[in-house]
Amino acid sequence: MTLPEPWLTAWPTLPGLGQTLFGLGPTVLGVVLLVVLAGLVLRAYRTQHPWAPALALLRGTLQLAAISLILSGIITNPFWVGIGLVVMFTAAVVTVTRRIGTSREHFLWVAAAMALGVGATLTIIFTTGAIEFSPRYVLAIGGIIIGNAMSIATLSGRRFREGVSEHWDEVEGWLAIGAKPREATRELARRAVYFAMIPSTDQTKTTGLVTLPGAFVGAIFGGASPLEAGRFQIVVLAGILCAGSLAAVTLLHLLAPVRRKPVAQVA
Repeated sequence: MTLPEPWLTAWPTLPGLGQTLFGLGPTVLGVVLLVVLAGLVLRAYRTQHPWAPALALLRGTLQLAAISLILSGIITNPFWVGIGLVVMFTAAVVTVTRRIGTSREHFLWVAAAMALGVGATLTIIFTTGAIEFSPRYVLAIGGIIIGNAMSIATLSGRRFREGVSEHWDEVEGWLAIGAKPREATRELARRAVYFAMIPSTDQTKTTGLVTLPGAFVGAIFGGASPLEAGRFQIVVLAGILCAGSLAAVTLLHLLAPVRRKPVAQVA
């Protein structure tokens, strides 16, 4: 399955760049008002780090602008597409590791879990021909799958460590009667995977009813028919669920043998 070129390659040429930037005024105003309102609401409610969403959006905007410029030159080059995916994957592994633990051991575990989930998913997608195997589609689908696998792995890892900490007396009880460390935390691990998958599962269940996902909308704007855009989105959603499931289960299988109470995690 292929999609129209504009969906992945649309970027203004240099002569029209100034005009494009000038036309972004209303967009910038709208975005600023949205993030300011969000920050004010969070601050009024006295939540921790109320301006974190605004800072995250600023960082994301700068990164997206940079990658958009870069992609215009590398999107058809297999070598640079591969480098781009490696950079994305490494950043994702570092992010998950920082959220669930900072040791070198955890980094390797996260990398292994993410590699299994992302690798198996992309292999199935492209070997079956569900999506055309070409540099631009490998980059697009790879980025989506890596990002969502990162989120699911982070949620599962954090939920597991928090669960073990909160139920440490129960874990110690299992260990005291002779259970192996993995057995003592098995149910907590299963529960963590289940809750980590809820956002992606709910997004999939409500697609087309409550939400119109970005890949679907992007394909439509790029000129694809609704049917082709829908097919593309279904492949994306299936890939997210597959990669997230594999990454979360593998990661918690590696984390499950807990022998001491986890230390408190940073936000």
